Amino acid sequence: MSEKLVHSGDEAIDPPPAPVGFFDPVLKSTRRNVFIQWTRTVSILCVFVLGVLSIFWGSQFAVEKNYTALTVWVVDFDGQTPYDSSNTLIGPVVKNVTNQILSSSSLHIGYEIRSPEQFNNDPWSVRQAIYDEHAYAAVIINPNATTLLRSAISNNNQSYDPTGAIETVIISARDEATYYNYILPDLTILQASIIAAFGPLWARELVSGNTDLSSVPPQAINPGIGFTNIDLRPFAPAVTAPAVSIGLIYLIIIAFFNFPFLIPIHAQFMNSKDHPPLKVPHWLLWRIVSNIVAYFFLSFFYSLVSLAFQIPFSNEPASDVISAESANAYGQGSFVVFWMLNWVGMAALGFPCENMAMILGMPWSSFFLIFWVITNVATGFYAIDLAPVFYRWGYAWPLHRIVEALRTILFGTHSRIGLDFAVLFIWIVVSLAFYPVATFIMRWKMRRGI
Repeated sequence: MSEKLVHSGDEAIDPPPAPVGFFDPVLKSTRRNVFIQWTRTVSILCVFVLGVLSIFWGSQFAVEKNYTALTVWVVDFDGQTPYDSSNTLIGPVVKNVTNQILSSSSLHIGYEIRSPEQFNNDPWSVRQAIYDEHAYAAVIINPNATTLLRSAISNNNQSYDPTGAIETVIISARDEATYYNYILPDLTILQASIIAAFGPLWARELVSGNTDLSSVPPQAINPGIGFTNIDLRPFAPAVTAPAVSIGLIYLIIIAFFNFPFLIPIHAQFMNSKDHPPLKVPHWLLWRIVSNIVAYFFLSFFYSLVSLAFQIPFSNEPASDVISAESANAYGQGSFVVFWMLNWVGMAALGFPCENMAMILGMPWSSFFLIFWVITNVATGFYAIDLAPVFYRWGYAWPLHRIVEALRTILFGTHSRIGLDFAVLFIWIVVSLAFYPVATFIMRWKMRRGI
């Protein structure tokens, strides 16, 4: 059989070479180049994994060291108010237990004993301060707590409620993970310690007063005091969790993949043989506007998922100092604000991705996606107060501002939504200013086949 494949005329084409083994001498040069490129690529990947994942792990590295950043105020209105303040018992016990915890070597959150005068002797002002996020929680010894307890004994007040003596005030929708993992367990220990310290002192007072205990309210004897736990903005319902946490990762991913899906479509304006190419400024303007419109619709359908699974979007706002579940900040208009935030947030997350995709190209732009996800998650889903000082840049990262604004919209937490939107718009403006540069780099690399 002839070794040539003969076509029309006298033209002949050599058949493809037969496959050879991996160690065939003819592949020596190719093997060397493959080994070098494989080693270089894997080394880059290893260094990248070590560096970028260290950012994520590092966000939790100093949690125990920074426990005291979780400030909890202890405010005694029992003995330092215009009310009856003679011979108080409950307030001093709470403060003594708090001081014992502060002086101990055990791990504890940042308790601070505050004077009622700092709040104009008004317990409601303490609640307002917690809502305004000046501290994470407060332990409030209510006015006349000791007087009411003694009155229950002396006047046989069967309606006495021990839980009216002390309040603990939190706002778990501010950061449910921090409250459930760190603050609430510590507050439970504090409460148990207060009850344990108060019991013997109260029993001694009752015995020394020769009080006839046969007809007094039993709850006034034991436990005598208790706690009313007030969550100004509970984190509920559970279905809201994806909207303010893991679900936002998909917001980043959707924004990132907008580029590879649409760039072949945009390229038709420049590469077609059927018409002259579009002017570059017009092409850039088309790409920017079409991306913004794409984000508009993508963010709408992303937002519809939350609406479909019945996350509340039509509750009325509530008072700052009253506990309210799912108190939507904007009432009936909350879904629209939610959608607009996701739209602006997607643009703030997406345009940097597109810039880096044009500069780095595939597959290296995946590096930026991983970096972008990790840095945003590390500073958006975890309390920056508990992270090392290095992570303070996270306050300017897009996802941190999105999460903060979402909590305001969904739960009615303390609002910084103007600042949140402003930071997101800054990301968009800076990205768009860099957009022509990134496009030039992409076209330069394409011309040179890089």
